[in-house]
Amino acid sequence: MIRTCNKSNWLRFVLIGAMSLALAACARHDPLPSAQFVSAGEGPGPNYIIGPLDSLQIFVWRNPEVSTSVTVRPDGRISVPLIEDLPATGRTPSELARDIEKQLAVYIQNPIVTVIMSGFNGPFAQQVRIVGEASQPQAIPYRANMTLLDVMIAVGGVTDFAAGNRASLVRFEGGKQHQYSIRIDDLLKDGDISANVNILPGDVIIIPESFF
Repeated sequence: MIRTCNKSNWLRFVLIGAMSLALAACARHDPLPSAQFVSAGEGPGPNYIIGPLDSLQIFVWRNPEVSTSVTVRPDGRISVPLIEDLPATGRTPSELARDIEKQLAVYIQNPIVTVIMSGFNGPFAQQVRIVGEASQPQAIPYRANMTLLDVMIAVGGVTDFAAGNRASLVRFEGGKQHQYSIRIDDLLKDGDISANVNILPGDVIIIPESFF
């Protein structure tokens, strides 16, 4: 009696797994085209936007006493000598330098400020998030010409339990959320370069666990 119940449960589990696989196959999302690389000479790249937890070096010419290194706080602001709670996120380093110059002009005649990035995270909208069966799930800063292969290197690949070819990429386009299928196993295990796709700021990569 107990043996029959266990066998029945096992068969039920197999059937549910098979149905789930069939439903997943039917629900496949459109694939993304293979990665396209843009030459550095094909126009100006996007300016870097400062985000929370970025590290900055602030150099004030001929005023070493107010030059400093700071980390952008989670609230997006920084405090430097003579200036408190200055908004930093959402600005480029040059824009932030001009803001600091305006604040310092109260105390220093014609200040010249340079902001140098020493650590990068970027704003949340510019990060790429990897969740699920990645070896190191995390959010990483986006960089120009980033591809799926770059992302996989950054997170250390996938776990032994990952279903890489059932992974998906979620992207917001035109104010709407779109989901695309990606083939991580083909890229990492088989070296199929056609499975390498471009990554954009704000992308979310979801790597599911294998059924078996």
